[in-house]
Amino acid sequence: MDALIFDVDGTLWDVTPVAAAAWNDTLSAYTELPPTVDTHLLKQLFGKPMDEIAAVIFKGLPAKRREELGLLTCEKENELLRTTHRVSLYPGAADTLKLLAKKCPLFVVSNCQAGYIEVMIETNQLEDIITGHLCYGDTHLPKDQTIRLLMERYHLKDVLYVGDTEGDETACRKAGIPFAYVTYGYGTAKNPAYRLDSLKDLLPLV
Repeated sequence: MDALIFDVDGTLWDVTPVAAAAWNDTLSAYTELPPTVDTHLLKQLFGKPMDEIAAVIFKGLPAKRREELGLLTCEKENELLRTTHRVSLYPGAADTLKLLAKKCPLFVVSNCQAGYIEVMIETNQLEDIITGHLCYGDTHLPKDQTIRLLMERYHLKDVLYVGDTEGDETACRKAGIPFAYVTYGYGTAKNPAYRLDSLKDLLPLV
């Protein structure tokens, strides 16, 4: 195996309370829409590209305005996570990543905004553990194409993607790579190559 590639939200951590606060602040300050975003809604939306999330939360607003408000919200969320609302990885995840990194390189691919993965790496001190990363905010491409682009950049051929939603599973199928589904995350999967009740379940696989 050349590498493991990880999703972020629902797989490595849960920042939905912080994200909900950021979206609601934007709704209150810049729109007439009610600030009713909660963690339940975000867990349904996370994993989708940022433009699709903005289309749901800012429903009825012009596309360009949704994009502007989405970028504003993402910048606010990144700043909150970097400063006053730091979030740790799921219990035991950081230690498991350290063990996995001794066996093979670790990467991250997500549909998140630019700068988000960097915040996770910085605030959880993963600089020496995560070899590289790429996201929708960097590429503006579907997740399967972002995965393939990362693989090309790092000359990876035999990888396993670890995620928590059917969208991740679909992206892996399109990218032509196996998918490991974490059962504790936000979503479901139909026919993953592996089911993981904990990231520790990856240790015997690599």
